[in-house]
Amino acid sequence: MKKILLLLTLFYGVSPALYSQTTTSEDGVVSFALPVRNSLKFNKYIINPTFSFVREQSTFVSFYNKRQWVQFDNAPQTYLFSYAGRLSETQGIAVGLFQQNYGVFTTFGAVTNFAQNVELDQDSNLTFGLNLGFYKSGLNSGKVITNYQDPSLDNIPSNFLFAANPGINYGTAFLDFGVSLNNLFLYNLKTSQLVQDDPEKSIELHVMHTGYLDSYGFFDKSKFSALVKTELKKEKTVVSGLMMFAIPSGVWAQAGYNTLYGASAGLGLNITPKISVEYNFEKATGNLSNFGSSHEITLAYNFTSKNNYYGDEEEEGALFVPDLSPKSVKPKNTTPYVDAKTRAANAQAKLAADAKAKADALAQAKLAADAKIKADAEAKAKLAAEAKAKADALAQAKLAADAKLKADAEAQAKLAADAKAKADALAQAKLAADAKLKADAEAKAKLAAEAKAKADALAQAKLAADAKLKADAEAQAKLAADAKAKADALAQAKLAADAKLKAEAEAQAKLAADAKAKADALAQAKLAADAKLKADAEAQAKLAAEAQAKADALAQAKLDADAKLKADAEAQAKLAAEAQAKADALAQAKLKAEAEAQAKLEAETKAKLAEEPKDDNAREMKNLTQFIEESKKTQKELLERLDVTVADREKDLNDLKEENDLSDKGIFKEPKPFKSVSAQNSALLSLESEIEELNKMQNSKIATLENLYKERLKKSNKNDSTVQFYLKTIEALKLDQTKAIQKNTNLLSSLDKIKEGIEIEKKRRIKRASFENDQGRYLNDVATLKRIKESTPLSKEIFKPEDFDYGDEQSNMQIVKNVQNVDGGYYLVLAVHSDVAKRDAFLTKVVAAGERNVNFFYDVNTSKYFIYYNKFDTIEEAKQALESSGSKSYNGKMVMVRVEN
Repeated sequence: MKKILLLLTLFYGVSPALYSQTTTSEDGVVSFALPVRNSLKFNKYIINPTFSFVREQSTFVSFYNKRQWVQFDNAPQTYLFSYAGRLSETQGIAVGLFQQNYGVFTTFGAVTNFAQNVELDQDSNLTFGLNLGFYKSGLNSGKVITNYQDPSLDNIPSNFLFAANPGINYGTAFLDFGVSLNNLFLYNLKTSQLVQDDPEKSIELHVMHTGYLDSYGFFDKSKFSALVKTELKKEKTVVSGLMMFAIPSGVWAQAGYNTLYGASAGLGLNITPKISVEYNFEKATGNLSNFGSSHEITLAYNFTSKNNYYGDEEEEGALFVPDLSPKSVKPKNTTPYVDAKTRAANAQAKLAADAKAKADALAQAKLAADAKIKADAEAKAKLAAEAKAKADALAQAKLAADAKLKADAEAQAKLAADAKAKADALAQAKLAADAKLKADAEAKAKLAAEAKAKADALAQAKLAADAKLKADAEAQAKLAADAKAKADALAQAKLAADAKLKAEAEAQAKLAADAKAKADALAQAKLAADAKLKADAEAQAKLAAEAQAKADALAQAKLDADAKLKADAEAQAKLAAEAQAKADALAQAKLKAEAEAQAKLEAETKAKLAEEPKDDNAREMKNLTQFIEESKKTQKELLERLDVTVADREKDLNDLKEENDLSDKGIFKEPKPFKSVSAQNSALLSLESEIEELNKMQNSKIATLENLYKERLKKSNKNDSTVQFYLKTIEALKLDQTKAIQKNTNLLSSLDKIKEGIEIEKKRRIKRASFENDQGRYLNDVATLKRIKESTPLSKEIFKPEDFDYGDEQSNMQIVKNVQNVDGGYYLVLAVHSDVAKRDAFLTKVVAAGERNVNFFYDVNTSKYFIYYNKFDTIEEAKQALESSGSKSYNGKMVMVRVEN
């Protein structure tokens, strides 16, 4: 009995997770609090529910055991078996089964986790997570040892409880900030009431840093993580810190401190690339120092994840690494039977060889692309040099012609001052001058004709582009016209009715005109026969009344016809809407049926694959089916990436088109810079290659599975359950593969159309920029530079290189063409900015630092300002000046830029 009282005292007085309610109906209620707090490698989702996704790159199945205060008998123990990791590019999940023993009390249950990520920017993410706990707590009568019946033990009931822990995390490139609400509510399913005054209910705040060492040797690419968190409980506040250091060889160390539970230290090791073990030691301090130490051990199995978010998965080493090189794979037919383990090794070796071949192919493609880019650049440079030489020659010819014209004019002036005797000579000279002027005029006319021909060619190119755009628009219009055919038919019917009514109205108008003519005739005859006129007038009045009545009747008929047409149109629209609704319902029903059939097939597949095959043929088909199913996931992920790429390219096209359309209307919009086409094409080429290789592999594997099925069919009955299952499975796999290939084809076709559209819009933008009048911007820029130089005093502060914002990174010795308002040559550029405010801030600091010769020019093709303070005519002078530029604070990133006009 004393032993029981000691255990109960230890349980109620020490463990913060167990407490009693004021009413006896809730005795034995235990808070949802798993003591997983000393590891940043495994089971992090217990710390915060978003950690099943945040900074997680692998999927683990792990077994965790913690023994607290081992110096006491029946001390608290915790067992946790869980699966945790990435579900997709934006989701993470975890499932765990746990048992906690507190002396004679036991808690057994499950915890489920789900995390959803939202990408805000390239290095900015918001993740939402939720942990749900379902468990039973109560007295473990098997651990109660007593020599008489104790009625008080019968009053401690078992309780079924449900707890919820939501959380949120905001992550940047290296930092994470988050909050979670632990035990937001704890619901007792047995009493159907919320548990009040839960001591483990708290608000938990955390900050986490994750980074990598960029060094050499053994510690290169080592990972460092640090977590600081605060738990704000009703009675107390607990602050803790935890850090982990992992080296690429597959070893990591951890250390931490908790103001309530004390200090901890741990060590982990990858035994193999798949199997890991971790041990943590916790030493109690403060009020719990008398309870001694605790021990934690975790065994884990790693499923390699293909859903990476923060970059490539870290390549970790292991104590034992299997040899997967092609040399270690035995020939396929060296033995009559190959066991599953050898087949798995062969498959791994083949995958490694395929991956190497694929990497070599990509490297060769990249080298070829780089070579082509270099050749294009050299060709462009050669063409530019030839064009410059030609322009220089034309300029020299023009100078010579001008000099000759000047000399001729002087000669003519001298001849005019001579005596009359030289008149004949002057006349001859005049004839020669006239002949030369005529020749010059003809040359100018020829140049004008060539310029006109060039302009006509450009106009023809623009007309061709416009014609293509018009053709695309007409194709879209045709699709719209087909949809509107029914409405057009109704409109045509209405027009016909209107035409008929109009003809009748015109007939009535003609009758009225005839009546008016007759009335005029009667008016002329009035002097001769007043009596007859009166009778005729009365007759005409009667006719007019009848005509008016008939016109009113026709007008009413037109209104009735319009009303009928409107009613018919509304009825047709209603019928069309009902037909569309019915079609939508049928489509939804079809999609639902397909989804249910797919779910049923997946369930049957999962159940069938879970069965142990009875023969070699069944085992081979099972292994091959599992491999194909895993490859389908990768195939789906690659197609989703291709879909995102298509959407991005389409957005770029729409942005360019909107910019050009607004410019054509006279509305200015700041142009967006062109993206790196080579980088985009390289990434797209890699993605297309991966999809193509995976499709080939899937086709091959499905064909192999079909051959295995046919072999089994020869030896088995068609009604055999295995035969029937794999018949359905092969049909489903073929259908999924056909859909995937079709989707890939459609996406690539869309990409081709988008590429053509982007090239057209780029040409429109470049053409617009080449003809854009930049004089206003130039005058404003000159005024701004003058104001900065005149109003900026010399600073007493000594500037450092880091005090300057140099803007966009630039490569040395680049070429910029067609720059207005500056001469060609070699410029020593200090900084490059797209933003005017940043440009002015940099100029102000440079002037304040003592450089008054600073200047800049604007490149309309890239929408960037190049800031410089010196210009040279030859590359040798520019190189010498660049090498002797000294260590001035604003020269930190100075490069040479060649301007070609």
